[in-house]
Amino acid sequence: MTWLYLAIAIVFEIAFALGTNATKGFTKLWPSVFTLLAAAGGIFTLSLALKTLDVGVGYTIWTGAGSIGTVILGAVVYREKITVPKLLSFASIIAGVITLKLAAGV
Repeated sequence: MTWLYLAIAIVFEIAFALGTNATKGFTKLWPSVFTLLAAAGGIFTLSLALKTLDVGVGYTIWTGAGSIGTVILGAVVYREKITVPKLLSFASIIAGVITLKLAAGV
């Protein structure tokens, strides 16, 4: 269940990040409500995952995977460009997450 909770938390993290852009500085009601609910859902499900995972592992995977998902979906939803430096950063994040998971033995 730990990894399922973490996966759900990552989805909430991506929704939160994309929703934040849609709020236009929290001046739009429904995008703001959605964003706040996504933030709360992400923190809640992350806390469930951290009952078992080390905080360093869980939080790093949450933010890393959330960042990658946000950049990819930001390109799809908001037509943001994915550049070579962004791709290199993705590779670095993925390598870091894999190494962290292996080092933690989980």
